Amino acid sequence: MTRSTQVVVIGGGQSGLAAGYHLRRLGIDFIILDAQAAAGGAWQHTWDSLHLFSPAAFSSLPGWLMPPQAGEEYPDADHVVAYLRDYEKRYELPIERPVLVAGVHRDGELLRVETDSGIWHAHAVISATGTWWRPFLPAVPGRGVFAGRQLHTVEYRGPHDFTGRRVVVVGGGNSGAQIAADLAYNTQLTWATQRPPRYLADDIDGRALFDAATARRRALDEGRTDSGGVASLGDIVAVPPVRVARDQGLLTARPRFARVLPSGVEWSDGTRSEADAIIWCTGFRPALSHLAPLQLRGRRGHIAVEGTRAIDEPRLHLLGYGDWTGPASATLIGVGRPAREAAREISALLADRRAG
Repeated sequence: MTRSTQVVVIGGGQSGLAAGYHLRRLGIDFIILDAQAAAGGAWQHTWDSLHLFSPAAFSSLPGWLMPPQAGEEYPDADHVVAYLRDYEKRYELPIERPVLVAGVHRDGELLRVETDSGIWHAHAVISATGTWWRPFLPAVPGRGVFAGRQLHTVEYRGPHDFTGRRVVVVGGGNSGAQIAADLAYNTQLTWATQRPPRYLADDIDGRALFDAATARRRALDEGRTDSGGVASLGDIVAVPPVRVARDQGLLTARPRFARVLPSGVEWSDGTRSEADAIIWCTGFRPALSHLAPLQLRGRRGHIAVEGTRAIDEPRLHLLGYGDWTGPASATLIGVGRPAREAAREISALLADRRAG
């Protein structure tokens, strides 16, 4: 089956919904293709204790403030899933799911989007697949010989699976700190980080992070000195569970180990720590395999963009992959502005096509 529309949006999580909101406001015909079976994007698959870094009102998509969650200053992942589900219904966004996109191809004046349920032709494509689906595991010597359980952030659900076990958590970012805090009470925890943990001030949450990312982008656009953005403030937001575990002395980090052994890990000085499980909180890479036929990937797997538009394929926009596709664009509050810019550029592209 082959169908046509003006714009295909690939991904039905927060970025895809923000794109849909702005495309609808501009009267553009579009479809959102989502690989997930239900609404909510990656938020459906996070660990049980995950909470946002900001209050609901500061974690909202364009057009509609996220309602507060009763009894919670910082909403949990289930609340976010419910908000995203209600958001797509509120704005009657056209979404087909589950649809797996196999590849995007050039096809004359159009782009051809091949999926497991047929082919779409479009004048423009917005890729909004995020990073959750491509976890990164570092090439640590011996990782393949470990006899215990190894998992990445994406597979972790809660501490109940590890009670009384010896667990090594690897990673000094937010996910590493939060999962370490989760496990600090009922396991024999070793927390290994590449550098000493850098906590943001306790009164800083996602609102300040968004402001810092926006200020950095503005400075770079105006040719001023790079402020460092969020990275200049620290690596870890001290959300309440992390703060409590830290203040109780339960989050003592060790340097990253040098190698993995069948029974645990070993540091360069020969010190060893036995382990039943290793949890790799080591980040993600952009999930862009569906764009491989366009041959646009460059340094670090990124696609060169101007704003959200791919420089070497102006009919393609990338949304929500990190600061390289818009300041704080991988966050709920941050994705609205680049989504609006992408929709406006696509509108101008369509107008040029009609005029030509």
